Amino acid sequence: MSVVIRLTRMGKRGERRFRIAVKEKRSKRDGKAIEILGWYEKTEKKINKKIDKERIKYWISKGAKPSPTVSKLIE
Repeated sequence: MSVVIRLTRMGKRGERRFRIAVKEKRSKRDGKAIEILGWYEKTEKKINKKIDKERIKYWISKGAKPSPTVSKLIE
C-alpha cells in the first residue's frame, strides 16, 4: 500500500478550497481519505491555510510522500 499526502477539492464550483489529506495512491482525488491534515483556501485577496505539521511529519516518517503542491504548502 503506497500512501501519499495530497489535496482534495471541496466547496462550490468556482471556489478554490482544498483539504490536505492522507490517501492511498490509487484512490480517486475526492475519494475516502485515511486522515485529514488541514485545509487550504486561495481567494483573490489572500491565502488562508491551516496545516497540522506534527501529523504531516508523522506520516512522512511512516513513508507517505507529499505531492509537489503539498510540499510547497508545507514550506
